[in-house]
Amino acid sequence: MRRALLIAVAALGLMAAEPAPPPEAPLAEPAQEARAQALFDAIRCVVCQHEAIGDSPAGVAADMRRLVREEIAAGRTDTQIRDGLVDRYGDYVLFKPPVRMGTWLLWFGPFLLVLVAGAALLLRGRKATAEAAALSADEEKALAERLAADDVTP
Repeated sequence: MRRALLIAVAALGLMAAEPAPPPEAPLAEPAQEARAQALFDAIRCVVCQHEAIGDSPAGVAADMRRLVREEIAAGRTDTQIRDGLVDRYGDYVLFKPPVRMGTWLLWFGPFLLVLVAGAALLLRGRKATAEAAALSADEEKALAERLAADDVTP
């Protein structure tokens, strides 16, 4: 019984949520904080993957927000900050990744998929509209004889 209780407590401990990040201090200058907030909306949380770091409660997002604020305070430009995050996490960290050879599939893949599906539907539609060939005179005569012999009306 004691062993089962210890296992249950350990399992609950493993399932515990991530601790809340410490409160964040905004930048002293309002213009710098506005830049930081704009960057927060353009950068994807690498844990949540569908939320911006400004909206994400994940600890990694808090670390990324702190890093962005530190970089702004150090005098780096928005482009330098984005490039640093892309170097660290890859193009996926940006909600709008740059168009280049490695991201063509991201940008043009959906359009290519729609074009391929449309072409497949067109080709299938053309095959379905093919008409049956007309019966020859001998085939018509054989059909008429068979229908007359079975007492079936045409």
